Amino acid sequence: MERRLAAILAADVVGYSRLIREDEAGTLAALKAHREQLIAPKVAERKGRIVKLMGDGLLVEFPSAVEAVQCAVEIQHLIGERNADVPEEKRIVYRIGINIGDIVVEDDDIYGDGVNVAARLEGLAEPSGICVARNVFDQVKDKLDLTIEHLGERKVKNIAEPVTVYRVVLDDKAAALVTPVVQVATKPVYLRWMIAAAAVFVVAVGGVFWWQPWAPDVEPASIERMAFPLPDKPSVAVLPFDNLTGDPDQDHVADGMTETIISTLSKIPELFVIARNSSFTYKGKAVKVQQVAEELGVRYVLEGSVQRAGEEVRITVQLIDALKGHHLWSESYDRKFNDLFKLQDEIALKTTIALQVKLTSGEEARMLSRTTTNVRAWTLYQQALSNFFKFSAEGNREARRFAERALAEDLEFADVMIIVGFTHLVDARSGYSLSPRDSLSLAIEYADKARSLAPDAPNLYNLMQSIYRYQGEFDKAVAAGERAIELSPSSAISLLATAMTTSLAGQFDRSIELAQMAIRQSPHHRSTGLIWLSRSLWFKREYSKAIDAATEGLGRAESPFIAAVHLLNLAIAFVETGEIDKARQAVSGALQKAPQISLSFLKSGFGYKKESDWQRFASALRSAGLPE
Repeated sequence: MERRLAAILAADVVGYSRLIREDEAGTLAALKAHREQLIAPKVAERKGRIVKLMGDGLLVEFPSAVEAVQCAVEIQHLIGERNADVPEEKRIVYRIGINIGDIVVEDDDIYGDGVNVAARLEGLAEPSGICVARNVFDQVKDKLDLTIEHLGERKVKNIAEPVTVYRVVLDDKAAALVTPVVQVATKPVYLRWMIAAAAVFVVAVGGVFWWQPWAPDVEPASIERMAFPLPDKPSVAVLPFDNLTGDPDQDHVADGMTETIISTLSKIPELFVIARNSSFTYKGKAVKVQQVAEELGVRYVLEGSVQRAGEEVRITVQLIDALKGHHLWSESYDRKFNDLFKLQDEIALKTTIALQVKLTSGEEARMLSRTTTNVRAWTLYQQALSNFFKFSAEGNREARRFAERALAEDLEFADVMIIVGFTHLVDARSGYSLSPRDSLSLAIEYADKARSLAPDAPNLYNLMQSIYRYQGEFDKAVAAGERAIELSPSSAISLLATAMTTSLAGQFDRSIELAQMAIRQSPHHRSTGLIWLSRSLWFKREYSKAIDAATEGLGRAESPFIAAVHLLNLAIAFVETGEIDKARQAVSGALQKAPQISLSFLKSGFGYKKESDWQRFASALRSAGLPE
């Protein structure tokens, strides 16, 4: 193994999957001609070495940044000339990124952050464009007569520090640097191309997915270090997609991609999918796949990025087997923004195929079902979701505002109706509304509208069980919750909601089972699950276990109110163990965190199906000093 400093050029073809799909033979022939007649001669002339050539990717090492940039400019110019006579839909167009970095050389291959940064810069480049790192700009600014624009700092996936990005403008100055192509003897490289081309052809015909050639294998995760035992089915975490647009206002698009893929995969009974709230704890962080897999207890990790420019969007995605430390598949997509739904479906299906999950036609139809085809409405819906998950009065208002704008775009968007229904229900039970009765009526109205349009939407049944539970109709609430789980087995939201419902309905064994499932599904946000685990254990008179669960939940509480509920759970357990002073201290702490809590408050929002259960719970809280 050898280390050295080098200039690294990474390139790939824009829209390669579409080109192959529409004209496989023509695309492969054109790609081969570009490589033989333009790219290889220019790389050789500029003293470069083609490291890898596979699929739509190209990785080249140069001894000098000047040579690398000159080569990139010439390649883009010459390919542009050749494309002039080619129909636009058949053109082979490249993106190029260049970086200077320390590389590790092993068996003629190269690895390291220097390579990774070059690949990320390529992803930031426009079609037919060139992006370079600051260290490259510093080397060429006084040596090549080029127009180079500063694009600012960009945070890119798996690179700890932001990368300062520059764009090489392909104007008349750049054209003046281009020299004629001089064919050189390239027999060894030609042989490698032929092998690579044959491999690509076999891959395309066989339907196997290939990965980007410069993506090094990741460090394998260890089963021994995993926080949880691996499930007995394929387990996957979908990390938040990176927003490479540079505009924070576009975060909702990247988040929406992630949310939709998680929701889609969660409908498959044969998969174990980590919940959204735990996956999103890694948002904006440079984390290793190994770390994610070990902390969440999963074998597979799906990650990606979104880069939107107007009505064009570029999505990159890769699925990694963390235990083996290699990519199962990786793909880049260049599509119209309106094609986003098809792209989400394609990613979900590729994931199920890669994980060897066989779907019936009914399961596939259910998995890919959606309640709108309007991308504008979907975008507004994602903004509504992000506000709703703030769990605050202001977040609730903003969620409804965005949801109502989404409904103006699509009057039959059932998922939006469900969110609007939830906002009205939250108003009713959280005291945000001046008329809780009117807010409840509106929640029911929107639930009925959604049911008429999408009777199998999982979250519809979560809304219905919440409404039934609020009205004291526990049998209906339990049935709705179980239906939500049936429709989306990996949904932590459904598991949590139904754990609560079954506990209040007196089904304590089922509540414990569901709470434990929810905690496993969302290990980083387990506090709510621990509420109902502790409460149901208390009702089963397992006080020591109830105290342990409440103590852990208190340490993980995401809000003052949740912390207060855990303190109440501690209080009732301490009453039963005869530790009255501790019980009173717990209630005092709960009232400091949530002064509105009282016995009447709890009965109105968290009442029990059986009066005997309520009386036992209330009696313990009275003994601990909770006011009426």
